[in-house]
Order: sequence, then C-alpha cells, then structure tokens
Amino acid sequence: MRNRNVSAWTSAVVTALVATALVSPAAAATSAPTPSGPSGHACPQLSKKLPWYGDNRAQLQKMIDERGTCGGLHGPRPVAAFDWDNTVSKNDVTDATIAWSLKHDKILRPASWKKTSKWLTDDADKALTAACGTAVPVGSPLPTSKDTDCTDEIFNIRESGKTMSGAAAFAGDWNHRWTVPQYAWVPQLFAGHTVPELESYAAAARKEALAAPVGATQTLGTHTIPGYVRYYDQQRDLIRTLQKAGFDVYIVSAGSEPVTEVWSAGVGIDRAHTIAIRSVLDRKGRITTYNEGCGGTGRTQGEAIPYIDGKRCWINQDIYGVKGKAAWNKQSWNKRIALGGGDADTDVTFVGDATGAHLVLNRNKNEIMCRAYDNADGRWVANPMFIEPLPQKTGTYPCSTAAYNKPEGGFGPLLRDDGSVVPDQVDSIH
Repeated sequence: MRNRNVSAWTSAVVTALVATALVSPAAAATSAPTPSGPSGHACPQLSKKLPWYGDNRAQLQKMIDERGTCGGLHGPRPVAAFDWDNTVSKNDVTDATIAWSLKHDKILRPASWKKTSKWLTDDADKALTAACGTAVPVGSPLPTSKDTDCTDEIFNIRESGKTMSGAAAFAGDWNHRWTVPQYAWVPQLFAGHTVPELESYAAAARKEALAAPVGATQTLGTHTIPGYVRYYDQQRDLIRTLQKAGFDVYIVSAGSEPVTEVWSAGVGIDRAHTIAIRSVLDRKGRITTYNEGCGGTGRTQGEAIPYIDGKRCWINQDIYGVKGKAAWNKQSWNKRIALGGGDADTDVTFVGDATGAHLVLNRNKNEIMCRAYDNADGRWVANPMFIEPLPQKTGTYPCSTAAYNKPEGGFGPLLRDDGSVVPDQVDSIH
C-alpha cells in the first residue's frame, strides 16, 4: 500500500539492530505465563517486572486481551501506533543524529540556504550564510566540527525556529496542525546525501547515544543537549506483547524516515511499519529538499508531514488506504487504530483517534495532557516518563483558554466532541 522510494536495508544492518533489541535483561522478561481466553487463544501478558503507574498495566492488558488473540481476532488485525521520540525512546533520536552529523562534518553546503525551505526567512538565510561561510564549495561538507558558529546557527534554527540573534527563521503561511517548518527542515538539511549514508549517520549516533550514561549531556556550539538515548523497556515490552497478541504495530514520527527506521528496528518494527517524513529522492538516489505529501497535498517542501493532524492523515493513508482529502478526517471505528501512544501535542490527534486505549507519557504538554486528564471516554492512560520523569506541573493546564493548537497558529480553548469546553486540569500523574 505504501509507495516508497528509499533504498532497502542491508541484511547485516537489520540483523545487528534487531539483535541489539534482544539484549536488555529487563525487556527480556516480557511475558508471564499466558492464560487462555474464552476462545481458547493464548493471552500474551505484559511483564509484571516492569513498573507502570497505578493500574495502567492492567488497563493496557485488558485492551490487549479484548482486541487481540485472546478475544479471537474476529475481522482484520487490530492496529497499534506509537510516536517515537520520548514515547518509545527517552530523548530525541533526530537531535542525536543531527548532533552526530554536525560533530562529524556531514552537512553539505547548499547552493542556497533560502531554497532549503519554502518558509526560510531572509534573516535566516543571511545568518546561515554569515555563520557557515561560502569558502566551502557547494555540495561539500561544512566544517561544523570546528566551526561552532555554523553549528550554533543550524541547531538553533532546528531547536527554536529562530536565528542565534533571535530573528524568526521561518515565516509565511502553513497549517499549524499539518506541519512545522523547523521539523520539515531536518531531512532537508541532509539534501545531497543518499538514504544509506543518512542511515549510517543515524546508526553511528545510535551507538554513541546508547553507550552514554543516563543523564549525560553533549555540547554543540553554545547549546547543551541530552547526550544519551534509551529504549523504554516498558514500551518495548508493550510492543512485543501487542505483536504476540496479533496486533499490527506501527511507528508514526515527525522525524526523518531513514533515521526513525534505524531506531525502530531495535524494537522489532520493520521499515514497512515505520512512517515518518519521507524525502523525495533525485534520479541518483540522493535526498532532496522535497517531501512526499499526504491527503492530496502531493510533493512539497513539507506542507503535510506526520505532525498533529498530519499523523492522522498518514495513518489513514498508509495503513488504511484512505485516499485524497478524506485522509484528514476521523474515520469510522473499523478504520481507526486500537491503541495510540504519544507524549506531546504533535501526537494528540492520532492518539485520540484510538478506539481501545490512548497512552500518553507525561511531558507537561498542554493539549495532549488536557485530553488525558479530561478522559472523556474513560480510555486515556497517562503515565510519567519511565526515565527521569518530570516533577508535577505548577498551577493548571490552560485547557479552557489556550491548550488547542489552532490551524492558523496561536492557541485557543480545547473542545470536546460535543462542543463543550475542557476545563483546566491539575497535573496529578507525574
């Protein structure tokens, strides 16, 4: 169903990555004895050795039993979909890959910074040109390992959407529930490279981040960012249990697809079940500044990426085969995922579409935590982050006034399906 133009993994890389997923002692004890359901089918069990908050494990197990092999699997296989960064892994694998690439001179000088994104401002173009210079030939690696000004400018625009001087790096019109230019800009930074090259950078960054101790940081120019990444054992166990119970499990990320695929292989999810920003390749197989679109948008420079409502669109299009503009719409019950897992407002739409359980890791993000705490359908499962959880948020979430991310930008009151306003919520799961 997916029309993809990226190169295939080598079997050696896949074998190495999947093998890595099997070495965690905590995750290895994934299944208790599996009782049988009324249908006689086995009921794969979540590990009782891995801690969850409150009765969250029991809620998730109940959904698995009802919708999976234990319940007889009448009809199509149920689908579970997870965001990646800070949902399946602790910390951002895209940032880890960018950091490694900047430290190893892997960003190629573009012919024009302005043309790397349709929304890049003149201020950003001037700042990048001044910081990175013009001495390096177009298409050659920028010396970012030593040129900290260039590193700072690139990473600051990626991180905040602003130049180091504080000027807006992106301007213009875009649907703020379909895309965000600084996310779309990440794969555009790797224009000129082949997919296998980008995969190799992601794999090197992965090795480095997994070897670093929990809590480690790294420095990029004047930026200090996390220096480690970990797979969450609870999420790896959940994914494996879902797969054993007959679910099709997907990753849906707003990161670059080749980067996400390097990491998703480590939890047993293959390329066909990994959805992220999909770059258009040129005739020589090199990444361009254009991305595949969704919901009838076609190929653009990032107008429709897997971001907020865009994640729903990509799930509907790639998993359920919904074509054209209809892919932006909430589908009927039988064309919706059973379980959605996320951690941020970027995930709120597809997680909310789930018919069985809405799993949220608490990172104090307004829109998704307002939904989770309002718990309108009784199926929201909120859990602190499994590693270095955040403390309780002070005050309340501004659900009634400023939690909803408006398509035109800015924030407004968050509404339930019946049109009533979600009241402000206290942070109680942390």
